[in-house]
Amino acid sequence: MLQSPDNSQGVRSTSPASNPNSYNPVKTTSAPIEQATIGRSLIIKGEISGTEALYIDGRIEGKITLSNNRVTVGRNGVVQADIHAKEVVVMGKVTGNIECSDRADIRSEGVVMGNVSTERISVEDGAVLKGGIQVRSGQSKDRNQQPHSQPKPAEVAKPSEESQAAATVGA
Repeated sequence: MLQSPDNSQGVRSTSPASNPNSYNPVKTTSAPIEQATIGRSLIIKGEISGTEALYIDGRIEGKITLSNNRVTVGRNGVVQADIHAKEVVVMGKVTGNIECSDRADIRSEGVVMGNVSTERISVEDGAVLKGGIQVRSGQSKDRNQQPHSQPKPAEVAKPSEESQAAATVGA
């Protein structure tokens, strides 16, 4: 039976067990992501590389290489560079090629003038993308990680089906 929020007994419980229909999201406690920020008034010309995420709200000309991290181009960000990163989020303007090992995300206010090569891509309505898109398959990584001695389950099933069919034909 449902009870009103004014509990007549004067006791309110906040435990999930007391109300099975309530939604309590799981709160994860993880270390905050270390992220470098290039502010609006900063202009950088040259190469940028490192081991932490990067948020760009200023202007960059050159090359950005953060192979295992995220590069976010903020709404005020203007990048004239090739970007190599695990993940790239574009809300500003990028002129140059983007190569992601995981995901490229071009938001509605984002503009990309260049080629994008990635495993996954998301382009929101209103975003501008002028260039080529190459979506690579993630299966090549999976194949390299599997031991070569183990056959796939489908391959194991085929010989037994063929032997049963041969036995049926020969009978």
